[in-house]
Amino acid sequence: MKGGGSSRNGFSCETEMKATTYGYARVSSKEQNTDRQMDALRNFPVSDRNIFVDKQSGKDFCRPAWKKMVKKVGAGDTIVIHSIDRLGRNYDEILDQWRMLTRDKHVDIVIMDMPLLDTRKGTNDLTGLFISDLVLQILSYVAENERNNIRQRQAEGIEAAQKRGVQFGRPRKELPEDFEEIVGRWRSKAIKLDEAIALSGLSRTCFFKNVREKKL
Repeated sequence: MKGGGSSRNGFSCETEMKATTYGYARVSSKEQNTDRQMDALRNFPVSDRNIFVDKQSGKDFCRPAWKKMVKKVGAGDTIVIHSIDRLGRNYDEILDQWRMLTRDKHVDIVIMDMPLLDTRKGTNDLTGLFISDLVLQILSYVAENERNNIRQRQAEGIEAAQKRGVQFGRPRKELPEDFEEIVGRWRSKAIKLDEAIALSGLSRTCFFKNVREKKL
C-alpha cells in the first residue's frame, strides 16, 4: 500500500498491513461437521490457524472459541463468517457483539452469504458500517416479529384445540380398581412399598401423586 493515508477507522496503513483475517465457524452439536463452512472460509481465504470453531448452540455468546477469538482480534483485523445464523440466533446479542467489535475494537466483519453485512465497504467513510448496522437492525426486527407471531399462533392453536376438547400432556394412567386396598395394605405394612407400586402398575412418582390426591 502506498502513501501514509489513514484507514476508515483512523489507523495508519502500517497498521492495516499487519491486519489479520480470522474465520469463525459454528455447529449446534458435536455430531455435526463444519466441512462446508471450513471450505468457504479457506476459499476466502482464511488460514486454518486463524479459524475458530465452536460446536454448541447459538443461543448466546458464552462459547469458548468465540470468546478466545474476540480476545485475540485487534484494530484493523477482519472476522469472516459463512452466514449470520452461524454467528448466533439471538439478534439482540448479535447486535451487542457486532457493535462491540466494529465500534469499540475497530474490527471489520464479513458475512459471506450476505454481501450487505460487510463493514469493509466504504473505505473512506462510515457507509459500510452504517449499512451493516441498518441491515442487522432490520434482521433483528424481523426475527423478533417472527418469534411473536409464532407464540401468537401457538396460543391460538392451543385455545382452538382446547375448545374442541383436546387434552394436552401425557394421558393420565388409569388406577386399578383395588388401588385404595393396595395402599391400605402398604400402610399397614402387609406389603412393601415396591410391591405396592408394582401391583398398582404405576411409576413411583404417579403412585405417590395419586396417594396424595386421594388423601390416602
